[in-house]
Amino acid sequence: MEEQREIGGNPLVLGIETSCDETAAAVVDGDGRIHANVVFTQIEDHAPFGGVVPEIAARAHLDHLRPVIERALEEAGIGFEALDAVAATGGPGLIGGVLVGTMTAKAIAMARGIPYLAVNHLEAHALTARLTDHVPFPYLLLLVSGGHCQLIAVEGLGKYRRLGTTIDDAVGEAFDKTAKLLGMGYPGGPELEKAAEKGNPERFELPRPMVGKPGCDFSFSGLKTAVRQKVSALGEPTEQDIADIAAAFQHAVAASLVNRCRNAIQVFSEMHGAGHALVVAGGVAANKHLRAALSDLAGKSGMDFVAPPIGLCTDNAAMVAWAGIERLRAGERDPLSFAPRPRWPLDPGAPKAVGAGVKA
Repeated sequence: MEEQREIGGNPLVLGIETSCDETAAAVVDGDGRIHANVVFTQIEDHAPFGGVVPEIAARAHLDHLRPVIERALEEAGIGFEALDAVAATGGPGLIGGVLVGTMTAKAIAMARGIPYLAVNHLEAHALTARLTDHVPFPYLLLLVSGGHCQLIAVEGLGKYRRLGTTIDDAVGEAFDKTAKLLGMGYPGGPELEKAAEKGNPERFELPRPMVGKPGCDFSFSGLKTAVRQKVSALGEPTEQDIADIAAAFQHAVAASLVNRCRNAIQVFSEMHGAGHALVVAGGVAANKHLRAALSDLAGKSGMDFVAPPIGLCTDNAAMVAWAGIERLRAGERDPLSFAPRPRWPLDPGAPKAVGAGVKA
């Protein structure tokens, strides 16, 4: 093992992401320049099952991570010797995949004598806006993905205060399950959004979960049930029926997210005052209709609205590398004895929402 060398002010970091069904590697520097960002998607492997199969995902990471890393280094025009550190998702996620990325990162760190950083996948999403838009602390974060739906006050590196979470399904899961009910393929979220563009959101009346209630928590299981009832009542839905239900579902989700965010903005402003940003991150943040609705809310609330480019909303390794850079600059390192975590909440002390089953 080589001795660890001194790290300068503009570190070059390899990021590795293997928490779910994307095998990804990226090279990012301390100025926020993304030298390479390679993502290998496993959609074709999981599509026949209508969702991610953990065992298949873990095997795919084993097969593809090395060539993905090699491609990232090639695109960046560097070798392993140029790296100042390696960061990998250490959780939360499917433990088989997290193990693959963690062990690979540890091996690189040990072989090259460079720091290893175990990155919280949620923190990587939370800090993406600082990579893309240099957003200063504090800011209000809406984290929406297939496994997570949270409102978080991001007060500093490692300082996260959860204001709300889902009491049942995550919003991305609700998108995928609704798409499946409508006979769409996997992943369902993008397919549903595409269908909704041709639909009439006013034709079918669907509930707006939690709208008008106090607090910042979410709920989507009732909305999903209402969609199932509409589809069942139609018998053999036409293409236009499906488009109209998709549009109604998307509008209901937007109404719920906007209402919950409006409450969170009030709480956040009482804590930190005005003039901050509303940031949306996670895979569902790629939905254009939701981005527009949240942007409108932020404008009316006197807040800047920040949404990362769509390619950095879904799981990627650039965000992992950047989170590693932020922690590296704060003087943090992780031991090679770090144990991957299937659950790793950003705010472990936050009270759990009543009935919550959200993954964290």
